[in-house]
Amino acid sequence: MKQATLDHETANSGLERAIERPWFRNFITGLIIFNAIILGVLTYQDSLPHGFVQVLEVVDHAVTWIFAAEIAIKLAGYRFVFFRSGWNWFDFIVVGISLVPGAGAFSVLRALRVLRVLRLLHVVPMMRRISEALLKALPGMGAIIAVLALVTYVAAVMATNMYGDTDTEEVKQLFGDLPSSALSLFQVMTMDGWRFEVVQKVVDDGHPNAWLFFLVFIFVASFAILNLFIALVVDSLAAEQKAVLEEGIHDLEEDLEDIEEEIEDEREEASDARAEILDALKELQREVAELKSAVAGR
Repeated sequence: MKQATLDHETANSGLERAIERPWFRNFITGLIIFNAIILGVLTYQDSLPHGFVQVLEVVDHAVTWIFAAEIAIKLAGYRFVFFRSGWNWFDFIVVGISLVPGAGAFSVLRALRVLRVLRLLHVVPMMRRISEALLKALPGMGAIIAVLALVTYVAAVMATNMYGDTDTEEVKQLFGDLPSSALSLFQVMTMDGWRFEVVQKVVDDGHPNAWLFFLVFIFVASFAILNLFIALVVDSLAAEQKAVLEEGIHDLEEDLEDIEEEIEDEREEASDARAEILDALKELQREVAELKSAVAGR
């Protein structure tokens, strides 16, 4: 038996061909969405009838075993090739966690069942492209996070030295030590209540020009560095879209070459047929000329 492939366009066995059929993927996609709805409804189980909750629990367990059967079928079809894909590893781990009994020491795993919904990230083609683009942007995000952490650290040290030595309890909680200052500056960076919950308290504590420090931090950390995240993601998505377009253009060029070869073959066949017809016509003309000569001789 030939080794299976993860390419949806080729299949080396009947089982692999069945796994890669559109109806199978659509069925799993619909089941994931259905299971997501059930898990959302179960968050209201305290206000729902007990019998209805039990039915939903049974359905949820049934869906879990269907997912387990799907993984088993893929393992039988792909065998060790299955583990060459990171997404397959993700499916394997998530479904495995779902099979662990959610009781006792493993009760926290019960909440992790919702991770199965994340399988949509690679089952749906468009979501898969976006997810892969985000994953490709992670190395660049790491560099941006490092720069942001450095700027926050420097600002936190400055804020602790400038505003931490105070008798005002509220300001002391905000900038009394380095971790508190970093957390407060993170709040300022997200611009969540930064004016009245942070800046105004520092200004009222005897630092009328403190707003200037926080505005500079906002411009640097929020408007400049944080926007680099958006630029990086947009650039990664654009690169992914460009790759998809180039792949589509390459496929079209290959199709065009195949069509041109077919047209050329048809032209050669037509030319050969025309030559044969002309030869047959000349032979017929020669035979007619011989018949005319024979008739004239009589």
